[in-house]
Amino acid sequence: MSLSQANLDELAASIKEWGQELGFAEVRITDIDLSAAEAGLQAWLDAGMHGDMDYMASHGLKRARPAELVPGTVRAIMARMNYLPGAADEDWREREIARLADPTQAVISVYARGRDYHKVLRARLQALADKVSAAIGPFGYRVFTDSAPVMELPLAEKSGLGWRGKHTLLINRNAGSTFFMGEILVDLPLPVDEPTGAHCGQCTACIDVCPTQAILGPGKLDARRCIAYLTIELKGAIPEELRPLVGNHVYGCDDCQTVCPWNKFAQRATLPDFDERHALGSAGMIELFAWTEEEFNRRMEGSPIRRVGHERWLRNIAVGLGNAARMGAKGDPAILAALEARRGHPSALVREHVQWAIRQHQAST
Repeated sequence: MSLSQANLDELAASIKEWGQELGFAEVRITDIDLSAAEAGLQAWLDAGMHGDMDYMASHGLKRARPAELVPGTVRAIMARMNYLPGAADEDWREREIARLADPTQAVISVYARGRDYHKVLRARLQALADKVSAAIGPFGYRVFTDSAPVMELPLAEKSGLGWRGKHTLLINRNAGSTFFMGEILVDLPLPVDEPTGAHCGQCTACIDVCPTQAILGPGKLDARRCIAYLTIELKGAIPEELRPLVGNHVYGCDDCQTVCPWNKFAQRATLPDFDERHALGSAGMIELFAWTEEEFNRRMEGSPIRRVGHERWLRNIAVGLGNAARMGAKGDPAILAALEARRGHPSALVREHVQWAIRQHQAST
Protein backbone atom coordinates (compact mmCIF):
# COMPACT_ATOMS: atom_id res chain seq x y z
CA MET A 1 0.00 0.00 0.00
CA SER A 2 1.33 3.42 -0.95
CA LEU A 3 -0.06 6.70 0.33
CA SER A 4 0.99 10.14 -0.82
CA GLN A 5 2.51 12.54 1.68
CA ALA A 6 -0.70 14.56 1.63
CA ASN A 7 -2.67 11.41 2.39
CA LEU A 8 -0.29 10.55 5.24
CA ASP A 9 -0.52 14.05 6.69
CA GLU A 10 -4.31 13.88 6.58
CA LEU A 11 -4.32 10.40 8.11
CA ALA A 12 -2.05 11.51 10.98
CA ALA A 13 -4.42 14.37 11.78
CA SER A 14 -7.39 11.99 11.68
CA ILE A 15 -5.64 9.49 13.98
CA LYS A 16 -5.17 12.20 16.60
CA GLU A 17 -8.80 13.27 16.31
CA TRP A 18 -10.08 9.70 16.50
CA GLY A 19 -7.87 9.06 19.52
CA GLN A 20 -9.46 11.89 21.45
CA GLU A 21 -12.92 10.64 20.48
CA LEU A 22 -11.94 7.28 22.01
CA GLY A 23 -10.98 8.86 25.32
CA PHE A 24 -7.26 9.44 24.91
CA ALA A 25 -6.01 12.76 26.21
CA GLU A 26 -3.38 13.03 23.50
CA VAL A 27 -2.03 11.04 20.56
CA ARG A 28 1.33 11.69 18.93
CA ILE A 29 3.56 9.92 16.42
CA THR A 30 7.27 9.11 16.44
CA ASP A 31 9.87 7.19 14.51
CA ILE A 32 11.26 4.08 16.19
CA ASP A 33 14.98 4.84 16.36
CA LEU A 34 15.89 4.12 19.99
CA SER A 35 19.60 3.58 19.43
CA ALA A 36 20.38 6.40 21.87
CA ALA A 37 18.68 4.42 24.65
CA GLU A 38 20.50 1.13 24.09
CA ALA A 39 23.63 1.84 26.14
CA GLY A 40 21.64 2.96 29.15
CA LEU A 41 19.35 -0.07 28.96
CA GLN A 42 22.28 -2.47 28.75
CA ALA A 43 24.10 -0.82 31.67
CA TRP A 44 20.93 -0.97 33.80
CA LEU A 45 20.48 -4.66 33.02
CA ASP A 46 24.17 -5.42 33.58
CA ALA A 47 23.93 -3.82 37.03
CA GLY A 48 21.03 -6.13 37.86
CA MET A 49 18.75 -3.23 38.71
CA HIS A 50 15.79 -5.02 37.13
CA GLY A 51 15.79 -7.47 40.04
CA ASP A 52 13.49 -10.46 39.54
CA MET A 53 11.93 -8.98 36.40
CA ASP A 54 13.60 -11.56 34.18
CA TYR A 55 11.44 -10.54 31.25
CA MET A 56 13.35 -7.25 31.19
CA ALA A 57 16.61 -9.06 30.49
CA SER A 58 15.30 -11.95 28.38
CA HIS A 59 14.73 -9.71 25.37
CA GLY A 60 17.85 -7.61 25.93
CA LEU A 61 18.35 -4.84 23.39
CA LYS A 62 15.37 -6.07 21.38
CA ARG A 63 13.40 -3.78 23.68
CA ALA A 64 15.06 -0.85 21.93
CA ARG A 65 14.44 -2.23 18.44
CA PRO A 66 10.70 -2.27 17.71
CA ALA A 67 11.26 -3.38 14.10
CA GLU A 68 12.77 -6.63 15.40
CA LEU A 69 9.67 -7.21 17.49
CA VAL A 70 7.24 -6.37 14.69
CA PRO A 71 8.97 -6.56 11.29
CA GLY A 72 8.03 -3.74 8.97
CA THR A 73 7.44 -1.22 11.76
CA VAL A 74 8.51 2.32 10.91
CA ARG A 75 6.39 4.43 13.28
CA ALA A 76 4.82 4.26 16.72
CA ILE A 77 1.48 5.91 17.41
CA MET A 78 1.74 6.88 21.07
CA ALA A 79 -1.33 7.61 23.18
CA ARG A 80 -1.88 8.67 26.77
CA MET A 81 -5.00 8.46 28.92
CA ASN A 82 -5.52 10.29 32.23
CA TYR A 83 -6.36 8.10 35.22
CA LEU A 84 -6.90 10.44 38.17
CA PRO A 85 -10.42 9.54 39.43
CA GLY A 86 -13.11 11.99 38.45
CA ALA A 87 -14.01 12.56 42.10
CA ALA A 88 -10.48 13.75 42.97
CA ASP A 89 -10.31 17.43 43.92
CA GLU A 90 -7.40 19.86 43.85
CA ASP A 91 -6.26 18.75 47.33
CA TRP A 92 -5.85 15.10 46.38
CA ARG A 93 -2.06 15.15 46.71
CA GLU A 94 -2.18 16.57 50.24
CA ARG A 95 -4.62 13.85 51.27
CA GLU A 96 -2.47 11.12 49.78
CA ILE A 97 0.57 12.42 51.66
CA ALA A 98 -1.38 12.65 54.93
CA ARG A 99 -2.49 9.00 54.67
CA LEU A 100 1.15 7.90 54.66
CA ALA A 101 1.37 8.89 58.33
CA ASP A 102 -1.78 7.05 59.43
CA PRO A 103 -0.78 3.64 60.89
CA THR A 104 -4.21 2.16 60.17
CA GLN A 105 -4.51 3.06 56.49
CA ALA A 106 -3.63 0.87 53.52
CA VAL A 107 -1.98 3.00 50.84
CA ILE A 108 -2.68 1.74 47.33
CA SER A 109 -1.40 3.50 44.22
CA VAL A 110 -4.05 5.73 42.71
CA TYR A 111 -3.78 4.07 39.29
CA ALA A 112 -4.72 0.68 40.77
CA ARG A 113 -7.95 1.71 42.50
CA GLY A 114 -10.08 1.37 39.38
CA ARG A 115 -10.28 -1.01 36.45
CA ASP A 116 -7.21 -2.70 35.00
CA TYR A 117 -5.77 -0.17 32.57
CA HIS A 118 -4.34 -2.89 30.31
CA LYS A 119 -7.85 -3.90 29.27
CA VAL A 120 -9.16 -0.36 28.91
CA LEU A 121 -6.30 0.99 26.81
CA ARG A 122 -5.85 -2.10 24.69
CA ALA A 123 -9.51 -2.11 23.65
CA ARG A 124 -9.42 1.55 22.69
CA LEU A 125 -6.09 1.29 20.88
CA GLN A 126 -7.56 -1.58 18.89
CA ALA A 127 -10.58 0.57 18.11
CA LEU A 128 -8.21 3.28 16.87
CA ALA A 129 -6.40 0.77 14.65
CA ASP A 130 -9.77 -0.39 13.31
CA LYS A 131 -10.60 3.20 12.34
CA VAL A 132 -7.34 3.42 10.40
CA SER A 133 -8.13 0.14 8.63
CA ALA A 134 -11.59 1.42 7.73
CA ALA A 135 -10.04 4.56 6.25
CA ILE A 136 -7.16 3.11 4.22
CA GLY A 137 -7.64 -0.66 4.12
CA PRO A 138 -5.41 -3.35 5.64
CA PHE A 139 -2.05 -2.27 7.06
CA GLY A 140 0.58 -3.77 9.32
CA TYR A 141 0.28 -3.02 13.01
CA ARG A 142 0.33 -4.36 16.57
CA VAL A 143 -1.22 -2.86 19.67
CA PHE A 144 0.64 -2.80 23.00
CA THR A 145 -0.16 -1.58 26.49
CA ASP A 146 2.74 -2.30 28.82
CA SER A 147 2.53 -5.83 27.43
CA ALA A 148 5.56 -6.35 25.22
CA PRO A 149 9.33 -5.79 25.19
CA VAL A 150 9.05 -2.22 23.95
CA MET A 151 10.83 0.78 25.48
CA GLU A 152 7.61 2.70 25.81
CA LEU A 153 8.93 5.69 27.74
CA PRO A 154 11.69 6.65 25.29
CA LEU A 155 9.19 6.34 22.44
CA ALA A 156 6.70 8.52 24.30
CA GLU A 157 9.42 11.07 25.00
CA LYS A 158 10.45 11.16 21.33
CA SER A 159 6.83 11.65 20.31
CA GLY A 160 6.46 14.72 22.49
CA LEU A 161 3.97 13.28 24.97
CA GLY A 162 6.26 14.59 27.71
CA TRP A 163 9.75 14.27 29.16
CA ARG A 164 11.36 11.74 31.48
CA GLY A 165 11.34 13.12 35.00
CA LYS A 166 14.16 12.45 37.43
CA HIS A 167 12.04 9.60 38.81
CA THR A 168 12.06 8.12 35.24
CA LEU A 169 8.29 8.56 34.75
CA LEU A 170 6.95 10.66 31.90
CA ILE A 171 5.78 14.19 32.78
CA ASN A 172 3.49 16.32 30.64
CA ARG A 173 3.38 20.08 31.16
CA ASN A 174 -0.41 20.12 31.03
CA ALA A 175 -1.16 16.90 32.88
CA GLY A 176 1.66 15.99 35.25
CA SER A 177 2.34 12.25 35.30
CA THR A 178 -1.01 10.69 36.24
CA PHE A 179 -1.70 8.99 32.93
CA PHE A 180 -1.34 5.60 31.27
CA MET A 181 0.29 5.05 27.91
CA GLY A 182 -0.04 2.62 25.05
CA GLU A 183 1.16 2.37 21.48
CA ILE A 184 0.42 1.00 18.05
CA LEU A 185 3.47 -0.05 16.05
CA VAL A 186 2.66 0.54 12.38
CA ASP A 187 4.20 0.11 8.95
CA LEU A 188 2.93 3.48 7.78
CA PRO A 189 5.53 6.27 7.24
CA LEU A 190 3.38 8.86 9.00
CA PRO A 191 4.75 12.35 9.72
CA VAL A 192 6.40 12.47 13.15
CA ASP A 193 5.90 14.94 15.98
CA GLU A 194 8.65 16.84 17.73
CA PRO A 195 9.75 16.01 21.29
CA THR A 196 9.36 18.53 24.07
CA GLY A 197 12.16 19.78 26.29
CA ALA A 198 12.67 18.69 29.89
CA HIS A 199 11.30 21.01 32.55
CA CYS A 200 12.39 19.57 35.90
CA GLY A 201 15.06 22.21 36.39
CA GLN A 202 16.91 21.94 39.71
CA CYS A 203 13.99 20.25 41.49
CA THR A 204 14.89 17.01 43.29
CA ALA A 205 11.63 16.49 45.20
CA CYS A 206 11.07 13.01 43.80
CA ILE A 207 14.60 11.87 44.64
CA ASP A 208 14.45 13.32 48.15
CA VAL A 209 11.07 11.79 49.07
CA CYS A 210 11.71 8.20 47.94
CA PRO A 211 11.39 6.13 51.16
CA THR A 212 13.88 3.49 50.04
CA GLN A 213 16.23 5.81 48.10
CA ALA A 214 15.54 3.78 44.97
CA ILE A 215 16.16 6.83 42.76
CA LEU A 216 19.96 6.88 42.69
CA GLY A 217 20.16 10.08 40.69
CA PRO A 218 18.30 11.87 37.90
CA GLY A 219 16.82 9.19 35.64
CA LYS A 220 18.50 6.29 37.46
CA LEU A 221 16.17 3.91 39.29
CA ASP A 222 17.23 0.76 41.11
CA ALA A 223 14.01 -1.24 40.80
CA ARG A 224 15.18 -3.65 43.49
CA ARG A 225 14.62 -0.92 46.08
CA CYS A 226 11.46 0.58 44.59
CA ILE A 227 8.33 0.00 46.69
CA ALA A 228 6.27 -0.57 43.54
CA TYR A 229 8.64 -3.41 42.64
CA LEU A 230 8.73 -4.81 46.16
CA THR A 231 4.94 -4.91 46.53
CA ILE A 232 4.00 -5.90 42.97
CA GLU A 233 6.80 -7.51 40.97
CA LEU A 234 8.78 -9.28 43.69
CA LYS A 235 7.50 -12.83 44.14
CA GLY A 236 9.43 -13.82 47.24
CA ALA A 237 10.11 -12.26 50.62
CA ILE A 238 10.53 -8.51 50.88
CA PRO A 239 14.13 -7.97 52.09
CA GLU A 240 13.99 -7.51 55.84
CA GLU A 241 16.17 -4.40 55.80
CA LEU A 242 13.71 -2.70 53.43
CA ARG A 243 10.50 -3.65 55.24
CA PRO A 244 10.55 -0.72 57.70
CA LEU A 245 10.93 1.67 54.74
CA VAL A 246 7.85 0.34 52.97
CA GLY A 247 5.62 1.95 55.60
CA ASN A 248 1.92 1.39 54.93
CA HIS A 249 2.23 1.04 51.15
CA VAL A 250 0.48 -2.22 50.35
CA TYR A 251 0.32 -1.99 46.54
CA GLY A 252 2.64 0.30 44.64
CA CYS A 253 3.91 3.73 45.63
CA ASP A 254 3.03 7.22 44.40
CA ASP A 255 5.34 9.23 46.66
CA CYS A 256 7.53 10.54 43.83
CA GLN A 257 4.42 11.65 41.96
CA THR A 258 2.51 13.23 44.82
CA VAL A 259 5.40 15.59 45.60
CA CYS A 260 6.06 16.48 41.96
CA PRO A 261 5.09 20.12 41.37
CA TRP A 262 3.87 19.29 37.87
CA ASN A 263 1.09 17.15 39.29
CA LYS A 264 -0.78 20.24 40.36
CA PHE A 265 -1.83 20.09 36.70
CA ALA A 266 -2.94 16.43 36.88
CA GLN A 267 -6.05 15.86 34.79
CA ARG A 268 -9.10 13.84 35.81
CA ALA A 269 -10.04 10.75 33.84
CA THR A 270 -12.81 11.15 31.30
CA LEU A 271 -13.74 7.46 31.54
CA PRO A 272 -15.58 5.93 34.53
CA ASP A 273 -13.29 2.87 34.33
CA PHE A 274 -10.74 4.56 36.58
CA ASP A 275 -13.19 5.61 39.29
CA GLU A 276 -12.26 4.19 42.66
CA ARG A 277 -13.66 0.76 43.54
CA HIS A 278 -14.27 -0.82 46.94
CA ALA A 279 -13.23 2.40 48.71
CA LEU A 280 -9.59 1.48 48.09
CA GLY A 281 -8.56 5.09 48.61
CA SER A 282 -9.67 5.03 52.25
CA ALA A 283 -9.50 1.36 53.25
CA GLY A 284 -7.85 0.22 56.46
CA MET A 285 -5.20 -2.48 56.55
CA ILE A 286 -7.04 -4.62 59.09
CA GLU A 287 -10.12 -4.73 56.87
CA LEU A 288 -8.15 -5.73 53.76
CA PHE A 289 -6.04 -8.23 55.69
CA ALA A 290 -9.20 -10.10 56.69
CA TRP A 291 -10.24 -10.82 53.10
CA THR A 292 -10.28 -14.51 52.29
CA GLU A 293 -8.78 -15.65 49.01
CA GLU A 294 -12.29 -15.95 47.58
CA GLU A 295 -13.13 -12.41 48.67
CA PHE A 296 -9.86 -11.08 47.25
CA ASN A 297 -10.44 -12.72 43.88
CA ARG A 298 -14.06 -11.60 43.73
CA ARG A 299 -13.47 -8.01 44.80
CA MET A 300 -10.37 -7.60 42.65
CA GLU A 301 -11.96 -9.04 39.51
CA GLY A 302 -10.98 -6.67 36.68
CA SER A 303 -8.44 -4.87 38.89
CA PRO A 304 -4.67 -4.70 38.29
CA ILE A 305 -4.24 -5.67 41.94
CA ARG A 306 -5.44 -9.20 41.29
CA ARG A 307 -2.21 -10.04 39.49
CA VAL A 308 -0.25 -10.21 42.76
CA GLY A 309 -2.56 -12.89 44.16
CA HIS A 310 -3.89 -13.26 47.68
CA GLU A 311 -0.62 -14.58 49.11
CA ARG A 312 1.45 -11.54 48.16
CA TRP A 313 -1.47 -9.27 49.09
CA LEU A 314 -1.27 -10.65 52.64
CA ARG A 315 2.53 -10.40 52.59
CA ASN A 316 2.35 -6.70 51.76
CA ILE A 317 -0.31 -5.87 54.34
CA ALA A 318 1.53 -7.83 57.04
CA VAL A 319 4.53 -5.56 56.48
CA GLY A 320 2.28 -2.52 56.75
CA LEU A 321 0.74 -3.78 59.97
CA GLY A 322 4.21 -4.41 61.37
CA ASN A 323 5.28 -0.90 60.45
CA ALA A 324 2.27 0.50 62.32
CA ALA A 325 4.34 -0.18 65.45
CA ARG A 326 6.78 2.61 64.56
CA MET A 327 4.03 4.86 63.26
CA GLY A 328 2.32 5.34 66.62
CA ALA A 329 0.22 2.17 66.95
CA LYS A 330 2.64 -0.15 68.72
CA GLY A 331 0.87 -2.95 70.51
CA ASP A 332 -2.53 -1.98 69.11
CA PRO A 333 -4.86 -4.85 70.15
CA ALA A 334 -6.80 -4.86 66.88
CA ILE A 335 -3.62 -5.02 64.81
CA LEU A 336 -2.15 -7.79 66.94
CA ALA A 337 -5.40 -9.76 66.74
CA ALA A 338 -5.41 -9.47 62.96
CA LEU A 339 -1.81 -10.67 62.78
CA GLU A 340 -2.40 -13.53 65.19
CA ALA A 341 -5.29 -14.70 63.02
CA ARG A 342 -2.85 -15.17 60.14
CA ARG A 343 0.07 -16.58 62.15
CA GLY A 344 -0.73 -20.13 61.05
CA HIS A 345 -1.42 -19.32 57.39
CA PRO A 346 -0.63 -22.21 55.01
CA SER A 347 1.85 -20.06 53.07
CA ALA A 348 5.37 -19.91 54.48
CA LEU A 349 5.77 -16.52 52.78
CA VAL A 350 2.78 -15.10 54.62
CA ARG A 351 3.80 -16.67 57.94
CA GLU A 352 7.30 -15.18 57.72
CA HIS A 353 6.00 -11.66 57.22
CA VAL A 354 3.29 -12.03 59.85
CA GLN A 355 5.82 -13.20 62.42
CA TRP A 356 8.11 -10.32 61.52
CA ALA A 357 5.20 -7.90 61.97
CA ILE A 358 4.33 -9.31 65.38
CA ARG A 359 7.94 -8.92 66.48
CA GLN A 360 7.81 -5.22 65.59
CA HIS A 361 5.01 -4.75 68.09
CA GLN A 362 6.70 -6.85 70.74
CA ALA A 363 10.11 -5.17 70.51
CA SER A 364 11.14 -3.35 73.66
CA THR A 365 12.41 -0.25 71.84
